[in-house]
Amino acid sequence: MYRSHSCGELRASHINTEVTLSGWVQKSRDKGFMIWVDLRDRYGITQLIFDEERTPKTMMEQAQKLGREFVIQVKGTVIERESKNKNIPTGEVEVLVKELTILNNAKLPPFTIEDDTDGGEELRMKYRYLDIRRNPVKNNLIFRSKVTQEVRNFLSGEGFIEVETPYLIKSTPEGARDFVVPSRMNEGEFYALPQSPQTFKQLLMVGGMDKYFQIVKCFRDEDLRADRQPEFTQIDCEMAFVEQEDILNVFENLTRHLLKEVNGVEIEKFPRMLYDDAMRLYGNDKPDIRFGMQFGELNEVAQHKDFKVFNDAELVVGIAVPGGNEYTRKEIDKLIDWVKRPQIGALGMVYVKCNDDGTYKSSVDKFYDQDDLAKWAEKTGAKAGDLIAILSGDTNKVRAQLSALRMELAERLGLRNPKVFAPLWVIDFPLLELDEETGHYHAMHHPFTSPKPGQIELLDSKPGEVKANAYDLVLNGNEIGGGSIRIHDKATQAIMLKHLGFSDEEAKAQFGFLMDAFEYGAPPHGGLAFGLDRLVSILGGQETIRDFIAFPKNNSGRDVMIDAPAKLDNEQLKELSLKLDLQES
Repeated sequence: MYRSHSCGELRASHINTEVTLSGWVQKSRDKGFMIWVDLRDRYGITQLIFDEERTPKTMMEQAQKLGREFVIQVKGTVIERESKNKNIPTGEVEVLVKELTILNNAKLPPFTIEDDTDGGEELRMKYRYLDIRRNPVKNNLIFRSKVTQEVRNFLSGEGFIEVETPYLIKSTPEGARDFVVPSRMNEGEFYALPQSPQTFKQLLMVGGMDKYFQIVKCFRDEDLRADRQPEFTQIDCEMAFVEQEDILNVFENLTRHLLKEVNGVEIEKFPRMLYDDAMRLYGNDKPDIRFGMQFGELNEVAQHKDFKVFNDAELVVGIAVPGGNEYTRKEIDKLIDWVKRPQIGALGMVYVKCNDDGTYKSSVDKFYDQDDLAKWAEKTGAKAGDLIAILSGDTNKVRAQLSALRMELAERLGLRNPKVFAPLWVIDFPLLELDEETGHYHAMHHPFTSPKPGQIELLDSKPGEVKANAYDLVLNGNEIGGGSIRIHDKATQAIMLKHLGFSDEEAKAQFGFLMDAFEYGAPPHGGLAFGLDRLVSILGGQETIRDFIAFPKNNSGRDVMIDAPAKLDNEQLKELSLKLDLQES
């Protein structure tokens, strides 16, 4: 038996108990006549004590040789600790060691295995198995496990059946790039790794499995950032014989369940917001509603004077920054520089200070009088003591720019409290999205999303105005889940694919299996998928998903620990019928 108790288990009630512990040496303190060793496992830390009066000389010598991260087993007696440590649960006791066994030596780690480590991110990713020993990473993975378990508990209790779908599937031209896998047995042909189990879960609805879920790996070969990985995990769900409201109610309740069981937070309201309103009031389709600073559109009160910047703009829009009247000119100039960065792309920023005496001071006083500025304050909801920040330009661009500024200001003002949770549904998305480079429309969600009832006729005349029977669940400014009511008949699906540029032959080749299935009694159905990585990170009070993934990739999509991706040798390439000139021999 390697251990009778864990290193986080012993309390004063265990005094005089004989115990066996195993774990890693966190650190040791050698006073010559007495040695203390902190022994760590994933449950906590227990202090061990060796002293020259009660410990054999050979064991004292052995204890003196223990280095950080040595794996050891000890047997001994729990005794009361003279100098108690109130910072840890085991701080009232220690173990007087009677037997010491070194199970494995350890090299000196490349960084300290402590909460506040001296290791940079890339170094810690290279030695991720050591990083996992640190409490912040360990606790994040335990937290993820708890969330996952609560998801399974809730959905199983609601009658959902967990079904696994294939990982080796067919590549499709929609969405992000696929990761492809060459087939050795089918020369010149390739599988694709799934971006989602979308078509399979729809086929499960055709098969009569009316409530399906799966916690599933998905893969997208796209550019990376802090909240995106080439492989990620979804809580994938589908239901038959449902309308949009049915789905929203089920997954509101799942989110409530998680917030209550995992975070101890009770949430009642899940507001519904139209996509068009989200864009108009917040400049994006995943607004953070924990704070105000809603957009105020100023065209009608700002384009009547000789200020060419505003007059030439498609949209003039501003926000009221709480307490911003106290900003110095230097601080405001820094804000202007911030919005002019290439990542944001604004050409500048107009500002108005709302003074305590009811007057206004702006950067465009040459063009606008106090009555004008008062109307701007009214449109943006600015009060005395606030600052109005105004951007102008093309509607879509300027909304995105002001949205970025709003979030940056909220961060600086401490308005994004990670312990406060504000969910909402964004509904009625556009069905199609225009690609400005090609001039063609593509599906905003995916080709299987149903248009709102009665709108399919608009596809021919006004495709950009067709609304989708689609919805996103947003939490604290992050999309944590999204889904739609699906098309469930062959004729409508054919029309949709035609408008997305598929010929009849291409539609049959890519999606014939699904359209054929629709002819065998497909029920009305819809679903939703949560991004588990992002959901867990937000529930955990963070927004970087990498911190909640056991073995993440870096920003270049590499696993620096195992050095992947890597080249194949020529023999493997031959077996896969791939050209040898794709890489150096």
